Amino acid sequence: MIDLLPTVLTVLALAGAAWAVALIVLNKPLLPVTKPKWGLAALLALLEAGLLVQAVIGIVKMTGLDREIDKFSFVGYLVGPVVILPLALVWAASERTRWSGGVLAIACFSVPVMIVRLGQIWAGHA
Repeated sequence: MIDLLPTVLTVLALAGAAWAVALIVLNKPLLPVTKPKWGLAALLALLEAGLLVQAVIGIVKMTGLDREIDKFSFVGYLVGPVVILPLALVWAASERTRWSGGVLAIACFSVPVMIVRLGQIWAGHA
């Protein structure tokens, strides 16, 4: 698909996961009442925007592809991270304990896994 974008998205997702794990270790909730973490929010917004770009470009490139790939799986792995990240953020924001970071960390760790699988499908490895 796009050479550099999956790498950038993987790095952003792992940075978000590391940040979330740090919140767990420091015993801090994701969204304290007094001071939200705007740096983390910006990182996750950038990750979500990149995932949306990847989904749109991936679907466009899939429609013009001259070889056969598993289209349903491909679209599923494109759309999955786009949906999972906001859902995890809402869940984590509603949880006011240190484990809100755990929800976010799992969601962020799932993004690189889905990106790897997406690359495998694109390469034709079902």
